[in-house]
Formats: sequence, C-alpha cells, structure tokens
Amino acid sequence: MIENKTTEFKREYVDDIKYAIVAFANTDGGKIYIGVNDDGSVRGIENTDAVMLRITNMIRDSIRPDVTMFTECAIETIEEKPVVVLTVQRGTARPYYLAGKGIRPEGVYVRQSASSVPASETAILNMIKETSGDRYEDARSINQQLTFEKTESYFAKRSLPFGDQQKRTLNIIGSDGTYTNLGMLLSDQCVHTIKLAVFDGSKKSVFRDRKELSGSLLTQLEDAYSYIDQFNHTRAEFEGLERIDRRDYPSEALREALLNAITHRDYSFSGSTLISIFDDRIEFVTIGGLVRGLTFDDIMLGVSALRNPNLANVFYRLKLIEAYGTGILKINESYADFAVKPQFEVTDNAFKITLPNINYAGARKDVTATAPLKVADKAERREILLRLAGKQGYIIRKDVEAELKVSQATAILILRDMVEKGLLIKEGSGKQQKYRIAE
Repeated sequence: MIENKTTEFKREYVDDIKYAIVAFANTDGGKIYIGVNDDGSVRGIENTDAVMLRITNMIRDSIRPDVTMFTECAIETIEEKPVVVLTVQRGTARPYYLAGKGIRPEGVYVRQSASSVPASETAILNMIKETSGDRYEDARSINQQLTFEKTESYFAKRSLPFGDQQKRTLNIIGSDGTYTNLGMLLSDQCVHTIKLAVFDGSKKSVFRDRKELSGSLLTQLEDAYSYIDQFNHTRAEFEGLERIDRRDYPSEALREALLNAITHRDYSFSGSTLISIFDDRIEFVTIGGLVRGLTFDDIMLGVSALRNPNLANVFYRLKLIEAYGTGILKINESYADFAVKPQFEVTDNAFKITLPNINYAGARKDVTATAPLKVADKAERREILLRLAGKQGYIIRKDVEAELKVSQATAILILRDMVEKGLLIKEGSGKQQKYRIAE
C-alpha cells in the first residue's frame, strides 16, 4: 500500500483530513485510510465509532457545497487491525471548498500525485463552468461572503419577503446551497460597475465630470439615474400665453435605456457599462451583443430573448420592468413626436443606445434628424408603401427606408404599425422577412 493520487494515509484522525476530502471530491475521487502510517504500515484505530462520528460531523460542518452524498465511511480489517476507510467520489457540484475559506485557492484543493494542493484560479473557474453550465448568472459566485442590505430594502419597500426560501426561488441561492453569480450581482459586494462621464460639447475631448458606481446593481441603478437626471434640464417654451416645460430627454427613455444596459449586459466580461453625457446626446454602451438567434430587426419589433432571465425576473418582481421586450419600443415611442430619434447600434460584443437631446439647438453629431411623424404623414406613408407593395408583390424593410427616407428603426415601427392595423401580412423571418398586402 502506497499513497498516490487516489490514496491517502492518516495515522489517526486529525482535522486536516478535510483538505484531502475536498481535493478528492474536486479531482478523481479516492480513499482515505485512517489508522495507517505514511509508510503504509497498519497501526489500527481503537474507537472506530467515535472516529466515524467525528468524520461525519466534520464533513457536514466544514465543506461546501454538501459533499455528504459523495462520501462513504466504513470499517475494514487490515492485517487483523480495524481501520476506518473514507471513500470520496468525484462530486457533481465542483468546486468543493472549505467553509471558512470560500471559493478561493486557499479554500479549494485538488490532488496532484500524492498531495492535496490549492487549486489555481483558472482551475476554479473551469470547475464552475463545467458544473454550472454556460449561463453566467447560474454559476456559483466565487465570493460566498455576501450581504444584501440594498436588495432587502428594495423588497421591504414593496412588502415582499426576502428570506432564504425566496432567495432559492429567485436563484440567488443555487440548488447546492451556495450563492450564484445572480446573488453576487444583487449583493453589496457586486464586482461590476457603471462608469459615467460628462463631456463638454459633442466630442470626447474635454471631460467635465466622471464617476464610477459600485455596489448592488440596484444601488447602481438608483445612483446612475440620479446622476443622469442632474443633466436632464427643463426648458420652457411658450405657445401663446401658455408655458410648456420640456425636459432635454424623455424620462421614460432614460429609464428604459438604463434598465436595458443593466438587465441585458453580459456579466461574464469584466468591463464596465459606459454612460457618456454630451451636450446633444447621451450614449449607453453595454457589453454583450445580441443574444444568439436574434436579429436587430427582431429586437426593434419587441422580440425578447433574455441573456439574464433570473435578473430580469427579480427586476420584474420589484416592478422595475413592466413586461419583457418592451424597452426599445418605449424608447422609440417616447420620441415619436420629436424631430430627432434615438439610435441603436449593435456589434458582436456590444450594444449602444444613443438618446438625442430634444432641446439642443446646435449642430449635432451622430444623430439623424427626421421629420415628425404626424397623423397626416402616417396616412400618406401607408399609401406610398401599399402602392409599392402592390407593384412589387411585396416590400421589405429596406424598401421602406429608401422610399420614405427614414432610419431602420423608424421603418420597423412603420411596418409593425401596418401589420397591427391589418394592412400588411408579415411572411418569413430575419433577412427573408417580407410584407404583402393583406387580402
């Protein structure tokens, strides 16, 4: 008998046995012989029942997640002496760690040859990915020392319970009893931030102010909106004797753009959400492009596929989100009566929303001005599109853009309106999507 990657000898029970248990559960399993010397000679154990009880209690109290179902303690007679043999299988909820150390190298151990050694951070992250799936918010949080003061206050304001049962239902606590990355995002220890910057004019050349927000995503949401609201000035206009106050940005558009940036970003990347405030516009840049399977046209029509469905569910329960997939539509609708329109840009790894300042009178940068879509204009545009559809047999979105000289977003809204009114029938999807005149 010799010690190797799957075999460990202990002369007697010591608390340090927990390192080997964690290492075996994280690697390929193994057996721990208590009552055998390091050289393989058998010493034996006098009070085997007491030793087995201590092992059972130690596993329950010292190792997370619960590894009990992957361990088995038995008494074997070797060279006519009683020996306690602890069999540890490779667990399915790796990484296992010491409760007092957390999911860090000093708490997570693996087997190398005949030794139990701290796992590297890369090995820990790989274990989390292997056992938690691809969705970031479902994976176990590396930090398990989390507090939820802000989230608890949010739930309390809305008279909603926020105990362990609710945390499990919301997937803040996973099935293995540990905090998930969703829990980390909502905790006071959230590692992701929002960076805000205010620029002079319409270019990123002169900073006027900058700020980085941290803490729970709910804290960041509140702080970001309060900060932006300082720059959402109210301008007064007069129509006859009547004074009309109008803010630079529709409040609903700001709210929806901010919620979109927080709810839909890809938190598996470490970069910050960026909000840039200029004289003529505000830009929201979120890490993470479109969810696989969605096109730009889909999201402009209100189709929603959530990257972080559990986070969105929490926001929905807190009444921060009214319905999934309506944010972009609300932003567009809030600008319906104004000459300038919001812009949406997508790359493989980022999503950008630009809200123009409706009161800005100077030269604009990167914001397309179009004529207001009045009731009379709507009827005229419908007639133009119906004539074109009759002539060609169908129309596509690019036909609308070219014929009416409107942006992609506006074209999608016009087609959606005509479908809803029963004037057009939509056929196909994505690049093959066509619109024919309804019979």
